[in-house]
Amino acid sequence: MKHTRKIINAIAAAVALMAVSCGKPEPDPTPQPGPDPSPQDKVIVAKPTVSDIESGSATVKSSTELNASEISMKGFVYSLQENPTMSASRKDVSGPDFTAVIDGLKGGQTYHVRAFVMASGKTTYSEDVSFDTPKSGNLDDYAAPTQKDDYRSIADWSKRGEWNLANVHDPSVVLADDGYYYMYQTDASYGNAHDGHGHFHGRRSKDLINWEYLGATMQSAPSWLLDKCNEYRSTLGLPAITEPQYGYWAPCVRKVKVGGQTIYRMYYSIILDNYIGNGKPVSTAFDGTWTERAFIGVMETANPADNGSWEDKGFVICSSSDLGKNWKRSSQSDWNGYFKFNAIDPSYIVTPEGEHWLIYGSWHSGIAAVELDPQTGKTKAELPVPWGSASDIAPYGKLIESRGGRWQGSEGPEIVYRNGFYYLYVAYDELSVAYNTRVLRSENVDGPYVDINGSSAIDLGQAYPIVTHPYKFANGNGWVGISHCAVFDDGNDNWYYCSQARFPENGGGNAPNAVMLGHVRRIVWTEDGWPLVLPERYGAVPQLEISADEIAGAWEHIDISYAYREQKVSSKMTFGADGKISDGPWKGSTWTFDPAKNTIKVSNGVTVYVSRECDWEASPRKATLVYVAVGKNKTYWGKKSM
Repeated sequence: MKHTRKIINAIAAAVALMAVSCGKPEPDPTPQPGPDPSPQDKVIVAKPTVSDIESGSATVKSSTELNASEISMKGFVYSLQENPTMSASRKDVSGPDFTAVIDGLKGGQTYHVRAFVMASGKTTYSEDVSFDTPKSGNLDDYAAPTQKDDYRSIADWSKRGEWNLANVHDPSVVLADDGYYYMYQTDASYGNAHDGHGHFHGRRSKDLINWEYLGATMQSAPSWLLDKCNEYRSTLGLPAITEPQYGYWAPCVRKVKVGGQTIYRMYYSIILDNYIGNGKPVSTAFDGTWTERAFIGVMETANPADNGSWEDKGFVICSSSDLGKNWKRSSQSDWNGYFKFNAIDPSYIVTPEGEHWLIYGSWHSGIAAVELDPQTGKTKAELPVPWGSASDIAPYGKLIESRGGRWQGSEGPEIVYRNGFYYLYVAYDELSVAYNTRVLRSENVDGPYVDINGSSAIDLGQAYPIVTHPYKFANGNGWVGISHCAVFDDGNDNWYYCSQARFPENGGGNAPNAVMLGHVRRIVWTEDGWPLVLPERYGAVPQLEISADEIAGAWEHIDISYAYREQKVSSKMTFGADGKISDGPWKGSTWTFDPAKNTIKVSNGVTVYVSRECDWEASPRKATLVYVAVGKNKTYWGKKSM
């Protein structure tokens, strides 16, 4: 499906690129650094000190060696993002003292401040200093995220410093020892912005809201990949591929201990978009065969802050077939897949017992699990040639999930461990609109996995619960294509779900469905240990105690029962102060709220999990209440109308 996926993205991206190329280029508002001044010309601005920090204000102080007569302006710039510039909030200072009180701050936030001096037409900044404002004990201090969802005006490569979570697709997230969350991804981007700038792009964040773009971790395809493919082709009597067409997909990054040292391993997948038969690119005439096998490799670093430090460690595994040499394809609409396990979409886990496992697969027959050598990160068993009978290719993995058949809409596995269970998240269906997420679990890393109904994950057409699905609240266009997730925690059992999301096809403007924005959401856990994802994106809303009085009132309710390529739309539901639901789908039911568990028990048998989150559709954005619940083969999402 990733081969098909590439075509879908290329079409949308080409349309987007055409519009960008034909339009008038926008000036880049980001100040560009000039040449480094000579030592005698450098202006020294001292790193600020911060004191008297309160929920709404702080005192900052700096100094400079310049005389007052040489300074045209001085002061402080501050924001919730690192290294603020003159485009951020600013506090000017006059007079001999270089001290100011910054007010109007919000409690419970991490602010960054730099002193600045403007002299001879040049602005010089100090080092960045951060400080935390205390929470005031109410929501009045809450500052909602302000970044725009529609990033098309800054999608171009020249604007990458402003991207935040723009151009995110198939993310993987790891919390590093330096306190940053690092995110890596597929190359896909709006208008093909990543093209020519390397692969497996990364960014980082301290708060999961503000992300700093870091750039590519790999500059070009490793030489071993084409060598390995042509080695197999030679064994099969096929001509060598001389015009490789690569696609770079879906990395997975984890922090691991190897030999007493902490390292970061990135498993990545690269496809060869060339026909097996004649080795020509798929852009040429169809030759009656499937496309070549995909490969998974691994690279490592001890310092994810340095994107150039990733060292490639080579081949791990490739696509394998139990159909021997029968790679014929009757037509390009023939979906009777040649490969059994497609070496795309790796996910990686270290078990509590210290075993290392790779979970991988996309569309061809299902998802596989294979054990790895902890030291090398390569397969524990020696791999034979990747074709033959089912028993011949057994070292390539064990089937742990499928929807049935040789071409079935599941891919993008993500595996995590919590409280005695391995949770396997899987992306369903095509990615542009229908993409949705399911989750299964097992007490063993290699299965058997079951869904919430106890149904086996093998040949299961629909697994439940539904974790994400295309949706729309009352305001805004809503979101589609919400899947291929990263699932991670902060070390304190606070779990998050991150994925791409897209504007719907009727979202307006140029190629809206090619807009790929990263979404981060919090996970809540049901009383019997199943993960549910909150409907609104993470906004760092203080999790103050919720009262029953706050539950009462009108809500936007979404019934997410699966519907292919359908965006489920909210309807109104009213929780009466008298404990009765007076309007909406659950009208006539009664409700009670448990503030100790933040759950609503509804008389129809549904347990609703309530949390505080950001209302991203409001203008301006603000804190609200949201809920998630699971019913029979459906999930419910809700947002308080406030």
